[in-house]
Amino acid sequence: MTQAGALRFEALQAATAHLEPPFAAVDLDAFDVNAADLTRRAGDKPIRLASKSVRSRALIRRALERESFQGILAFTLAEALWLAEEHEDVVIGYPTADVASLRLLAADERLASRVTLMIDSTEHLDFVDAAVGPARPPIRICIDLDAALELAGGRVHLGPRRSPVHSPRQAVQLARAVVARVGFELVGLMAYEGQIAGLGDNQPGLPVKRGVLRAMQRMSADDLKQRRAAIVDAVEAVAPLEFVNGGGTGSLELTSAEEAVTELTAGSGLYAPGLFDHYRAFHPYPSAFFVLSVVRRPSPEIATVLGGGWVASGPPGNDRLPTIAWPRGLRYSPTEAAGEVQTPVSGAAAADLVIGDRVWFRHAKAGELCERVDVLHLVQGDRVVEAVPTYRGEGKYFL
Repeated sequence: MTQAGALRFEALQAATAHLEPPFAAVDLDAFDVNAADLTRRAGDKPIRLASKSVRSRALIRRALERESFQGILAFTLAEALWLAEEHEDVVIGYPTADVASLRLLAADERLASRVTLMIDSTEHLDFVDAAVGPARPPIRICIDLDAALELAGGRVHLGPRRSPVHSPRQAVQLARAVVARVGFELVGLMAYEGQIAGLGDNQPGLPVKRGVLRAMQRMSADDLKQRRAAIVDAVEAVAPLEFVNGGGTGSLELTSAEEAVTELTAGSGLYAPGLFDHYRAFHPYPSAFFVLSVVRRPSPEIATVLGGGWVASGPPGNDRLPTIAWPRGLRYSPTEAAGEVQTPVSGAAAADLVIGDRVWFRHAKAGELCERVDVLHLVQGDRVVEAVPTYRGEGKYFL
């Protein structure tokens, strides 16, 4: 950590000294710098904000005040309907089986004009028809494409298991099915390249492993660039598209260079959680933290904080644990790690910690922090300027 980074933590510590842990804080100065850097990396492409990575309406608004951020990518239909009361362009990143929310959407022309459903098969169209019937406003549809790299004739699949729509032929077949159905309007395509955007290419560990990852990402990027362009050309022969969405925080430069892509998606880069510490192309400033109190000193070399097991989703591993951000030089116990009720920490700084001292952590993933707290304390400069609710703080539990 640089001297400037240490001074910033001292300022954050002083600004929040009156708060009782556990609490969460967002450094607005870092948040704004990260937003500006996402804009720079996106080039001339607008950024659709991934709401699941923020999960606070106040900070969603703050990002969308920037001209470069346009529209929202929500993660459930219920969330999308809630956000669409305020925002005019909300795409749902995943298919839905929420019948109650589909009925709300179909009963409101204003919401139906603002919300776009995601599908990857005609089964999704069948589900909507069965849920709401044909007497409804047109339902806006985006087709989710499989962005994974397939090798060995499809027997090797490198990337998230999302859509079954991989080829131009499959995309055209589904596009024609959408256009042929009364009550649906095809408006967009999306392809999220998680094997590039979501995997840092400078992970600690063996150089050989990093080399293999980078080679896979280059191969995947080349494949997707050609395949995505071919799919867009083929689908636009069936229906005009309002948008073609791609990318993520980890791949903005790469995806923005594709002519076929009209907009990008990002959100995690605003908070810069632990999983985004290992990319070569960019280095965001950590802005979102949670803070816990030291409550025990089981030995002169160990301090124990209350709680701490705020573990991220995904494949189990040390990279899903919170990152210990401050004081510098602390590390987890290999036998306890981040625990539900207590987290012992050791290292050079542990000897100086006393009961009541605070330890600052960063969640491994961005928006998941907000599922643990009701309020985010916003720090600007050397003071807390506002306390804003998370989704949870507004009584919303979408997933």
